[in-house]
Amino acid sequence: MTSATDLDSRTSPTPVLVAWFAIMDSDDPDRVLTMITDDFRMSIQFSTGGGKAAEFVGDRAGLVGYLQQREKSVLVHEILAGSRVGDVELALGRTTRNGEFEASFNTSAQLDASGLVRRLLICRTPEISFAL
Repeated sequence: MTSATDLDSRTSPTPVLVAWFAIMDSDDPDRVLTMITDDFRMSIQFSTGGGKAAEFVGDRAGLVGYLQQREKSVLVHEILAGSRVGDVELALGRTTRNGEFEASFNTSAQLDASGLVRRLLICRTPEISFAL
């Protein structure tokens, strides 16, 4: 796997999360703002290791703040396993930098009837790697 769109055969389709991370890996990650509902809420737990972490929370403005502080076109997100249960997509993945492991992440996204993201929870840490 070399990007979020290269799904493992054990992974069930999570098309919204695949699209989300493909956009996040692009030169224009702000396009994810077109993927959220008016009542969007999020929490991104972002660990850099060694017990150091930040939480980005909020609505659209919170996501804008998160997007403004992150590196663009540096990390590649890979979904290792995923599933959809009702209106929720779940994924286990990893990020790499220059092909090297950087962190593992879990993502849960609740979708509305049109496929937009209503709720988003992402937890990321470099402390654990999953061999799948």
